[in-house]
Amino acid sequence: MSFQERIVGFAGAIAASAFFIAPATDAHAEALTLTDIAGREVTLPEMPDKIILGEGRMMYAVAPLTDGNPFGKVVGWKDDLILYDPDAFRKFEAAYPEDTARMINFGNPYVGDFSIEAVLEAGADLVLLDLGNLFKAEDTGLIENLDKAGVATVFIDFRQNPTENAIPSMLILGRLLGEEKAAAEFIDFYIAEMRKVSNVVQSLPVDEKPLVFVENAAGWQADFCCWTFGSFNYGRFVELAGGVNYGSTKFQGYQTEVNLEGVIAADPDVIIGTGANWAEAKPEVTATLLGYDANAEENAKRISALAERTGFKDLRAVKEGKMHSIYHQFYNSPYHFIAIQQIAKWLHPDEFEELDPQATFDELHARFMPYDNSGQFWLTVN
Repeated sequence: MSFQERIVGFAGAIAASAFFIAPATDAHAEALTLTDIAGREVTLPEMPDKIILGEGRMMYAVAPLTDGNPFGKVVGWKDDLILYDPDAFRKFEAAYPEDTARMINFGNPYVGDFSIEAVLEAGADLVLLDLGNLFKAEDTGLIENLDKAGVATVFIDFRQNPTENAIPSMLILGRLLGEEKAAAEFIDFYIAEMRKVSNVVQSLPVDEKPLVFVENAAGWQADFCCWTFGSFNYGRFVELAGGVNYGSTKFQGYQTEVNLEGVIAADPDVIIGTGANWAEAKPEVTATLLGYDANAEENAKRISALAERTGFKDLRAVKEGKMHSIYHQFYNSPYHFIAIQQIAKWLHPDEFEELDPQATFDELHARFMPYDNSGQFWLTVN
C-alpha cells in the first residue's frame, strides 16, 4: 500500500469514527483520552500544560482558539514559521515579544536533530505532530521514544487532507488547550464560509468547470517547472471552488513533479501559483512574496516575470489574464476557506460576484486572530 493510500485510509477512518474524548470534571485531575487524526488512541494523565509544536506554523491553528495568549501552553516549536513565513512571525512577535523570545527551537521532529533530552528538560507533556509525517515519526522511533519518556504525541492535519481534517483537528486542539467553546465558534465560522462556495458549486454543470493548473511554490527554484498537487490540498481547493484540477487528471497522490510540455499540451484555462515571503530564508527565489508585509508593486513585477518564463508566456491562460498567485501558507492552516473563496471568484466571477474573500479574511482576524490583517495574499497578472 502506498503512502498516499495509507493516508487516505486513515482519513476515511477518522471520517467514520470522528474522535472520542473522555469527559473530565477536573481538567487537571482526570485523564484525557482521544483519538487523533492518525486514528491513534492517546491518553494523557491530565490536561497538558507544556506543548511542543512539531511545526511552528501550527500557530495558525492555535491562535484562533485562544482569546488570551496563544503561547500560554506552548514551550517550543520547529523554526519553519520564522524561516518560511517571517511576516506572520513578526505579527506574533509584535503582539507577544517575550513569549516569542522564549520559544525553544526543537528542530525537525522527524530527523536526528530533535532531542528527547531537550523535550524532557523543557518539561513538555505533549508534542503535536503533522499527519503527513506519521510514517517518518514511526520509522525513526520518535513516537516510541517519546512514549517511553512519558511524553504524549497527538497528530493533527491542516496540510495533507485539510478540508476533511480541519474540523476534527480544531476540535482536538480545542480540547487539549481547554478552549472547546472557542473551537466551536471557529468551526461555525469555518462551515458558514465554506458553504458560501459549496452551495453554489454543487449546482454548476460539469462542462462549466475550467481546467486549472496549480503550480506549487512557483518560483521557489528559478527556471524550474513544476510541482503540482493531486486531489489534495490546493488541488482539492480547486475542485471545491468549481474547477477541474490538472494534477488530479494525471496522477493519484498528494503532489508530484510534472513537465512543462504536459502543461502546454493541456492548455489550462486558469493557472494558479502559490507564493510566500521565502526571500528572507532563500534570497534567490523568484516567487511572489505574499503575506502580511507584502509589497503589491514588487509582487506585480514578480508575477509578470513568472508569466514571462519560457513556455508560460504562450499559454492561453497567461494571454487572457487568467494567471494568478495566492498565499502558499493557506495550504497549511484552518483558514484555507479564504483561498477557496478567492479561487471560486477567479473561476466563476459571475456566480461569485458578491463574495468578498478580503472581507472574510478581515473578519477572521477581527474575531479570532491576535493581530490585525495587513499586506497582500493574492493577485492576478496584468
